Amino acid sequence: MAPAILPGFLPLCVCLLLTRGFAQAGKLLVVPMDGSHWFTMHLVVEKLIERGHEVVAVMPDVSWYLGKSFNFTVKTYSPSYTLDDFNHQFKIFSDSAWKAEQRSLFSMIVHPPHSLFEYEFSHCRSLFNNKELVKYLKKSSFDAVFLDPFDLCGLIIAKYLSLPSVVFSRGLFCQHLEEGSQCPFAASYVPRMLSGLSDSMTFRERVWNYIALLQEHLLCRHFIKTALETASEVLQTTVTAYDLFSHISIWLLRTDFVLDYPKPVMPNMVFIGGINCHPGTGKPLSQVSHLSFSMFRIIWLWT
Repeated sequence: MAPAILPGFLPLCVCLLLTRGFAQAGKLLVVPMDGSHWFTMHLVVEKLIERGHEVVAVMPDVSWYLGKSFNFTVKTYSPSYTLDDFNHQFKIFSDSAWKAEQRSLFSMIVHPPHSLFEYEFSHCRSLFNNKELVKYLKKSSFDAVFLDPFDLCGLIIAKYLSLPSVVFSRGLFCQHLEEGSQCPFAASYVPRMLSGLSDSMTFRERVWNYIALLQEHLLCRHFIKTALETASEVLQTTVTAYDLFSHISIWLLRTDFVLDYPKPVMPNMVFIGGINCHPGTGKPLSQVSHLSFSMFRIIWLWT
């Protein structure tokens, strides 16, 4: 068994990795998520390259923003859907979100908006169906996987390749962050997302906070069903969300006390600030920009 003090060195290792001259350059596999999530993640990737690290990104060739040219190696694969298909599903989802300003967790359980996310999670199956790409990933001897956990495909790849994983996230809607990191839930004084409660709760509100937590358990089963089915096929065993999220080595969380209530954290959680945001251009908003804003609003509500 590793010494108890070892987890305390994980954040230090990340700092050393990003500091010039203190760490040997490594080989990093990047598994990004499309949309606003990539706006800030690619800035970190560019900085890692400046530090001398070798970066290889694997991504679908159907995307909104991932298809742009970068100064690192990109390996693509073809998903089972077209860009028009994905845009159509996103429009259905966004129209539903705009019409339901105050959508409750119960309504999401009864009518889960999973069509878009089935599309989103299905591309991982296409990746593993690409035998040449899988063969390349196996023989490339990566040191770690840098990923966005909202997609789950990066977690599946990291577990498949038995590599340490570093996640880059604003946060997770479901209880996966707490369960995966074995962090206390503290539902008696930390309000759950979308509950509308504050950190000063009455006894009745604390009860409702626990109920919100139970609703998350019910909702998340449907939300990531396609991803877990893919993981079970790839790893050839029954896979749960805990199996994937407990494999994470370091959590890089783009948040701080200004955006969230104080809550228990673990030694491998590093708060780095930031938010999903595209650099401003000063030009009038285009149709794509409006789409980006819709995506930002929906991700804010749903993650």
